[in-house]
Formats: sequence, C-alpha cells, structure tokens
Amino acid sequence: MVSTVQVERTDADVVVVGYGPVGRLLALLLGRAGRSVVVVERQPAAYPLPRAVHFDDEVGRILQSVGLPPTALTDCVGAYDDLYEWRAADHEPLLRLDWRGLGPSGWHVSHFFHQPGVERALDAQVEGLEPVQVLRGWRAVSHVQDDEGVTVRLESADGGAREVRAAYLVGADGANSVVRSWIGSQVTDLGYFREWLVVDLVLDADADTSLFTPPAWQLCDPERPTTLVPGGPGRRRFEFMRRPGEDLDELAQEATAWRLLEPWGVGPEQAVLERHAVYTFQARWCDTWRAGRLLLAGDSAHLMPPFAGQGMCSGLRDAVALAWRLDLVLGGLADDQVLDSYGPERSEHVRHFIEGSMALGEVICLSDADAAAARDVAMRADLAAGVEQPPRPLPRLGRGLSRADAGGGLLSLQAEVVGIGADGAEVSGLLDDVVGAGGLLLLGDPALRSALAPADTALLDSLGWRVVALGDEPGEGVVVDSTGTYRDWFAGLGAVAVLVRPDLYVLGSATDAADLTALLEHLRSALRAPAVSAR
Repeated sequence: MVSTVQVERTDADVVVVGYGPVGRLLALLLGRAGRSVVVVERQPAAYPLPRAVHFDDEVGRILQSVGLPPTALTDCVGAYDDLYEWRAADHEPLLRLDWRGLGPSGWHVSHFFHQPGVERALDAQVEGLEPVQVLRGWRAVSHVQDDEGVTVRLESADGGAREVRAAYLVGADGANSVVRSWIGSQVTDLGYFREWLVVDLVLDADADTSLFTPPAWQLCDPERPTTLVPGGPGRRRFEFMRRPGEDLDELAQEATAWRLLEPWGVGPEQAVLERHAVYTFQARWCDTWRAGRLLLAGDSAHLMPPFAGQGMCSGLRDAVALAWRLDLVLGGLADDQVLDSYGPERSEHVRHFIEGSMALGEVICLSDADAAAARDVAMRADLAAGVEQPPRPLPRLGRGLSRADAGGGLLSLQAEVVGIGADGAEVSGLLDDVVGAGGLLLLGDPALRSALAPADTALLDSLGWRVVALGDEPGEGVVVDSTGTYRDWFAGLGAVAVLVRPDLYVLGSATDAADLTALLEHLRSALRAPAVSAR
C-alpha cells in the first residue's frame, strides 16, 4: 500500500519567484490592485549590501506612483543637480554631461541611493497589503502548467515542501533564473565580458571628499579605468576595471581594495569597507519573455553593463509594464493575448540601453595607451569647441499594444499643473499628484470631451483610466498647464490628445476629434475586451 503525504497548497492570482527590487515592485503593484500574490524568495533574509546605486527620473515617477517619491526616500542622496564628467589620466576633463535640472518624468535625471534602504521602504508598503504573502527561505524547484494555471513546487532548506497554484508565474529571480530555464528562452548574448572590482564605502563624517567633485565622475585612465559615484547618504561607490592579465583572486582581496583606494585619500581611518566584490559586466537579453503562463522580468530577462545606470531601472520598467497587463487579464478586462506584447515591447526597449551602455564602456575601458591618447585628443577638441553631448536616449517601445503614430510607444511627460483638490481648493503639483497615477487620456482642450462617445467613456471608466483636459482655469477634470510643458509636447506631436498607459508610455496620440475616436477603438481592439455595454 502506497502512502501519500499531504503537501500544503496556497492559491493565488500570481506567484512571483524572486524578491529583489523588481519582485518587490511587481508584488506591490499587483497587491494594490487587489490581486493575490505569493512571492517565493530563497534567501531567508533581505540582502544587506548595496548593488544598484542609481535611478533616473522615470523610476522616480514610478516610485512616486506607489507613495515613495524620491523626496521621501531617506536612503537617497537627493536630486543629483550637477555635471557628470569623464576625465583623462591627468584628471583633466574630457567630456561633461549636464545632469542638472528635471527630466521628462518630472524628477531629476539622476538619483543616487542605498539599495537596502530603498528595498526596506518597498517592504513596508508590501507588508501592509493583505493580498500579498512573502515566503522567505523557499525555492521553486519544479512546475506543472495547464490550461487553467500553473502549480509550483517549493522546497525549504530544512526539507519542507509546499505548492503554490496560480494563474501566472513571473520569474524575477535574477541572472541565474530557474524560471528562464523552465521557459527555455534563447538568449542574445553580445559577447561583452568585463571584470570590475566593485567597492562600497561608508565614509566618516570628517573624511576628505575634495576629490569627489563633481560627486559623480569617470576616470578614463588606461592604466586603471575607475568609476566614482555616490552610493547613498554618507556612502561612496568605486569601480575599478581589471587590467589585462591581472589575477582575479588577487583583485578580489580586501587588501587590493584598500590599495586601489589609497590615491583617493581613502583608508581604514576614513571609511568602513562595506563590500568589495569582482563582477563580470555582461550584455544580453532573452528572445522569449513568455511561455504560456510563465513570464520573465528584470535580470532574468536582460543584463547590461552599468555605465548608463539603467540595469535596475530597466527591471522596474518591466514590473510596471507587466503589472497593468496582468491586472486587466485577471479582471477579465483584457484577453490573455495582451501578455504576448510584453516581451517584444520590453526587449526592443532594453536593447537600446544595453547597446548604449556598451558604447559608453568601449570609450571608458580603453586599456591601450596609444588608443586612449587618440581618444583624449579627440574628446578634448570637442570639449574646447563646445560640442554639446546629446541628451540621454528615450527609446520607443518595440511593437506591441501602442499605435504606430507620432507618440505611440514613447515615454509620456509629467510636469507641474494646477488643478482642484478633493477638498475643492486649488492645488498645484506634479500631474500624478494632482489627478492621480495610472492610465490617462489627456485632452488638449476641454471641448474635446464632446468627441467621446458613451461607449468610449464607459471603456475608460471600466479600465480605471482618467480623462483630464488642459484648460485656462482649473476645474473638475481640468488642469492648467502652468509651465507650458504639455502645450509644447502636444505641438511637437501634432496632437490634440494623448492616451497614456499605466506604465507611463503613450498608447497613441490623436491629431483631431475623428482620430481620437480611432485611437480609442485601437485601445478596445488591442485589449480584445468585449464591449462594455455587453457586460
């Protein structure tokens, strides 16, 4: 007679494997939408050391949407409102990037932060959500997928076993993703491999920081390319490239870290060595991000060199792009096929950042003295001639849900507006703070409301997307474009209306009232949702 052991089983809408920044944000977004989530994390406790140190204005807006704007993060240095310089071996400038001022998402272009602290802030938000359960000390070992869902078997370090049954499974489990192996995705690898020693320091209050001016800069010395950036309040991040033929074991030693820090006036008397580790920078992305009910996000789907500071940023974009789709599918407001567009959109987008990061690295990482000297001559000539550096890239999404028009697939803008608050009083602030975050139909004129058919309004209402018009006076559903940002944006697109998805990207822009009707029909078709009136 065969005995069977009952295994505890948990049911959920979504199971997320991995509880790094991407898994945290995805669980938070789905939980806030009322979706039940089980997060599986093999580590019994949060990783205490920093990894990413930079996020951009778009991520600032994403964090704003979950109640964690950059100004509220105590583990963020604050807005980086300075230049970012590249310097030659003699420390003279080769290039200056202007990182001052606001980016298109309404926050500063760059912020430097301490990752464990920001993760704790996300944890506090997740812990208050009843639909989200975090299982620490468990790892996903196998799965069975069928037409109705996916069952994941888990094991703990002490030999325990349990199962989670969910409609969808998301692998946010990093570069060595088990979920990616289950999907069997092919990986496009650009063959980029560079070893760097990454060193994180906590500085004493009286430490000499005169060499950290500006706070972020890049030493393009062929003897030892080096990165110097803030790592959060009171912290510094140094990255030292491995020289050709240098022994990896020796490079990984603590004594090596202190030796390389000596020229920067930093020693054990001025700082605590929080972390030192050799990392291999890589450049690759998955060709397939979905297989049935299994999906990928973050480092499980892509890796890039850190020179543009976009690794974690790209993963958080994945989480937002996936969360709103899963929410609509689980709520019956979109067909399951809407998930097919997630991978093509995101892989095309992230590819631009990977290739851009590689291009920066090829300039920074020159170890041949003659090639570096030629580079320095050319860059100094450009600097002396006042050649302006192009702004950071804002690539368009790959083919997917967005319409092929002037705005479709581009990042939307956020700027200051004046509106009416819940108490009826006039209020000014960033758009999302005034009208709320999420999907948005932004009209260039309040009169365009008359162009919306009842079925169109019902569709937007069912999705929870707002309709807001730009006007001369604030009112119900009307805001004033106090900086002229939206006026200029609409003019550049040749648009009278812009439809913005919950992940902050433009689904499409309309050139007139008739095109607005066509744009909303595109939304209805893209989601494959039945007519609202039929429901």
